[in-house]
Amino acid sequence: MRRVLAVTAVAGAAWVTRRALKRRIGDSPLWPLPALENPVSGHSPRRALRALIVSRTEPAQGVLHLVLESTDLPAWTPGAHVDVTLPSGLVRQYSLCGDPADDGRYTIAIRLIEDGRGGSREAHAQLVEGAELELRPPRNRFELVPAASYVFVAGGIGITPILPMLRSAAAAGADWTLVYGGRSLDSMPFLDELAPYGDRVTVHPEDEVGLPDLTPLAAAAPGTLVYCCGPEPLMRAVTAAAPDPAAVHLERFAPAAEPGPGRAFTVELRRSGRIVEVAEEESTLAAVRRELPDTPYSCEQGFCGTCQHRVLAGAVDHRDDLLTDQEREDSMLLCVSRAKGDHLVLDL
Repeated sequence: MRRVLAVTAVAGAAWVTRRALKRRIGDSPLWPLPALENPVSGHSPRRALRALIVSRTEPAQGVLHLVLESTDLPAWTPGAHVDVTLPSGLVRQYSLCGDPADDGRYTIAIRLIEDGRGGSREAHAQLVEGAELELRPPRNRFELVPAASYVFVAGGIGITPILPMLRSAAAAGADWTLVYGGRSLDSMPFLDELAPYGDRVTVHPEDEVGLPDLTPLAAAAPGTLVYCCGPEPLMRAVTAAAPDPAAVHLERFAPAAEPGPGRAFTVELRRSGRIVEVAEEESTLAAVRRELPDTPYSCEQGFCGTCQHRVLAGAVDHRDDLLTDQEREDSMLLCVSRAKGDHLVLDL
């Protein structure tokens, strides 16, 4: 009897140990090293969502307008975007352009870029009504700050994050105007939705009236905030025309400048105890993913923030337009930024 009890106790202890070990490994993909507060290897930093495409329309030439529905869609605020996983596995970011009060529904619009990286071509060809899409929860790095007055400037598909801002500003009773430019009227989406706002909105089709007139920026009352989304030349023009550059908020759908090569350097991955070499023509992200292939990333252009990671030591050559000065003190975007010197230490 004593022998039976001993065997039972040993078996029970082994079962408990296996359960604890399985739980520990699940908590930390780099086990037996300490678990990360936000795991970065083998785990997506944000849970996947599934949504059904319930409507597909073309509100302008070369623009795809999708309405997505699901009971599992988190709330969002004007300026937010979602990561969309296309059928091929490509991940692209699209601004939410519907109404934040519309629970269970997201709306996005995608401009066809024939000479782009392929995401928009795939979206236009394969995202059809009735198909299911995988998304990641919204993020917002273009938040609408409460103010008494605004000037909004949009170029082409840059109208998408601005649309919900207009609704929010109108609901809050703020004074606002919109300058909306595009190549031609038939290429500019959502003109019907903007029509009820009357003379608050000025439309500038380039083939008819030339480039947008930015004089409303200079004429704006003190304290007016400026929100702009569009191509880089428009961004530069708005920044130059605004009396107070600190009042300008920009949302880019492409990097400000293509980062060039840099010197080779080494990266220590502190938590995993590995050293990787980053070549002159190689991104930090590519080098890190040779050792940690599940390290999350998305845009690879320095403006989505998915590959932001903590820097423990070393000076960083920041090449993004996303991180704040405070964030740059202890983190970097692996896809575009590099070491200023010969070595970096990352919390990976």
